[in-house]
Amino acid sequence: MNQKNNLDPQRHTEPSDLALRLRKHRNLFRLLAIAAGLIFLQGYMIAPLIPSLAEIFNVSVQEIGMIVPIYMLAYALTALFYGILSDRFGRWSIIRLSLIIFVICTGLTATSQTADQMAMWRLLTGIGASGVIPLTFALVGDLFPFDQRGSKLGLIFAAMEGGMAAGSAGGSILEPFVGWRMLFIGTAVMAGLVLWRLNRYGAMFDTAQVKKLPTFRQVFQGYSKILQTFRGQRTYGYVLWNGIYHAGVFTWLGLYLSQRFDMNALNIGLTILGYGIPGLLFNTLIGKAVDRWGRRWLIPIGLLMAALAGIAMIFEISPLETTILILILSLGYDLTQPLFVGIVTDLSDDDNLGQTMGLKVFTLFTGFGIGSLIFGELLDFGFGWSLAIFGGIQLIAGLLAIPFFWQEIPQR
Repeated sequence: MNQKNNLDPQRHTEPSDLALRLRKHRNLFRLLAIAAGLIFLQGYMIAPLIPSLAEIFNVSVQEIGMIVPIYMLAYALTALFYGILSDRFGRWSIIRLSLIIFVICTGLTATSQTADQMAMWRLLTGIGASGVIPLTFALVGDLFPFDQRGSKLGLIFAAMEGGMAAGSAGGSILEPFVGWRMLFIGTAVMAGLVLWRLNRYGAMFDTAQVKKLPTFRQVFQGYSKILQTFRGQRTYGYVLWNGIYHAGVFTWLGLYLSQRFDMNALNIGLTILGYGIPGLLFNTLIGKAVDRWGRRWLIPIGLLMAALAGIAMIFEISPLETTILILILSLGYDLTQPLFVGIVTDLSDDDNLGQTMGLKVFTLFTGFGIGSLIFGELLDFGFGWSLAIFGGIQLIAGLLAIPFFWQEIPQR
C-alpha cells in the first residue's frame, strides 16, 4: 500500500488530525536525518585521521587509507539487498536492523588493535550502515509527489553534510584529547539514542510493497528496466562519476593540508570543517529551489564549481584560499547529489522504489570507494597530477551536463 497521498490536503481530514500528522512526519524525518548524519560522521572522521592512524598501527599511509574504500564498497554492495528487502518487509523493519548493526559494529571498531582488525570492523560497519540512507530516500518517494521531494531530500542531505563536517573536523580536533577509540564509542552511543527515539514512529512507515521476494532474474530485470532509458543511464552515470570525484579529492584533503602547509591535526580539522558548512546552511533552500525551478541549471553549475575548486588547489595558494575552495567544493556537491536523488525517485514504479534507491546508493558509494582508491594511487605522481586529472574530467562532465539535463524541469 503506497502512502504517498497521506499528506494530500485534498483528503477529507480534520485540521487537527492533519496538523498532528504533519508534526509527526517532521519529527520522523528529523530523526532519520540525524541518523544519516551520524553515518556520514563516522564515515568521514576517518579521512583526517589517516596520518595519525598510520603511525599508531605502524603501517604506511596508503595501507591504512584502504579502510576508506573497504567501508565504502561494502556499503555500496549491501545497499542493493537492503532496498529489495524493504520492498518486501517494509522500510522500518530494515532501517531498524541496519541501525542495530551499525551501532554494534561502530562501537566494536574501538577495540581494534591492528590495521587488519580495523579494516574488518570497517567492512562490517559498512554492511550494517547501508540500509538507512537509501531507505530514507525511498520513504520520501513513498510519501511525497515528485515536485515536493526536493525540500525533504534537502533536509536529509543537510544532515549528511553536517555529519561530514562534524566527522572531518571532529576526527582531527578531538582525537588528541579523547583518543580515536572514544570517537567511535561516542558515535555508537548517539546512534543508539536515535534508534530508541525512532521506535515511537515505527507505525508511520509504509507497509510492504510486494508480497514475496523477487527471484534473481526479476531483480536484474528491475535494474535493466531502470537503466533502459537515457534518463536513467545518464543519471546513474553522473552519480558514479560525481562520487568518484568528490571522494577522491576529499579523502586525501588531510594529507594535502599536511604536506602543503605542514598543518597539525587541529588546523586540518578546522580547515576541512568548511566542507560541510554549505550543506548545513543551504541544502534546504536548494531543495526548495529545485522544486520550483528544476534541475537543468543547478546540476551543471554544481559540477563546474567542484571542478574549478579542485583544479585551483594545484597552484600555490594560501591556507585561507584553500579553505574557500573547500567551501566551493562542498557547495558543488550540494548542487548535484541531492538533485540526482530526486531524479532517481522518479525513475521507477512505487513497488520497487527501494530497489531503485538501493541501486543509486550502490552506485554512489561504489564511486566513493573507487575515487578514494584511484586518487590514492595517483598520489605516486603528486597532488598536482591527481587534481589535474580528476578536475579535468569533472570539468568536461559539467559542460556535457548542460545539454544532458536540459529537460529536467518541474512537473506541474
